[in-house]
Amino acid sequence: MALSRLLGRSKATNTCKPLTLLSLTCSLASFCLYSPKRLVAMASEGSLLGMGNPLLDISAVVDEEFLRKYDIKLNNAILAEDKHLPMYEEMVTKYNVEYTAGGATQNSIRVAQWMLQTPGATSYMGCIGKDKFGEEMKKNIKLAGVNVHYYEDVSAPTGTCAVCVVGGERSLTANLSAANCYKSEHLKLPENWALVEKAKYIYIAGFFLTVSPDSIQLVANHAAANNKVFMMNLSAPFICEFFKDAQEKFLP
Repeated sequence: MALSRLLGRSKATNTCKPLTLLSLTCSLASFCLYSPKRLVAMASEGSLLGMGNPLLDISAVVDEEFLRKYDIKLNNAILAEDKHLPMYEEMVTKYNVEYTAGGATQNSIRVAQWMLQTPGATSYMGCIGKDKFGEEMKKNIKLAGVNVHYYEDVSAPTGTCAVCVVGGERSLTANLSAANCYKSEHLKLPENWALVEKAKYIYIAGFFLTVSPDSIQLVANHAAANNKVFMMNLSAPFICEFFKDAQEKFLP
């Protein structure tokens, strides 16, 4: 059903080729639908690499007054404006918060690592800031067993997502910040490019197109030249609408 909807949308908007979508979906399915025993058997150190926009999820049960203070609506997801920036520190000082290394690709890599059960089977690259939230991110993702090589930007704070829970309902407020600052120079460093060379499967969320398309091109070229599985998702309609030409460069 999901595939048919994707193909239908693609045909209607003429923004992505149906065969490209089919290729993407089948590649991802071929990796994910193995039995757990076979996944463990095929796993080796560094076999799956992810690249994307890391966000530290800061989750807490808050009160309605907190939502009103920052003009946040329940069951909503928004990008942070200037008025929202103080809320992250306030959540930490006022409430009992839970930290999770998040962001679309990083979440997928964490789950893959849990499924594969082999220490260091997954690797991940993205950009964080040199601050306390960045340290929390590193601590959290390493506990999950993922081998992370973050680019640490001194000019921007770590990207965060406030998860405000009231009465079992939640609202998300994302401040991308350093997640938008990844540079291909980091990817080209020998210790980081070694992760690309080691990987058998490479997964990148479409959102990363807005950050470092040159990094995606480098990795896509390597995967094509070495017969590796290169996977991207579509992330959101605007990715196909505004980044169609870039997508077609990366995919056969």
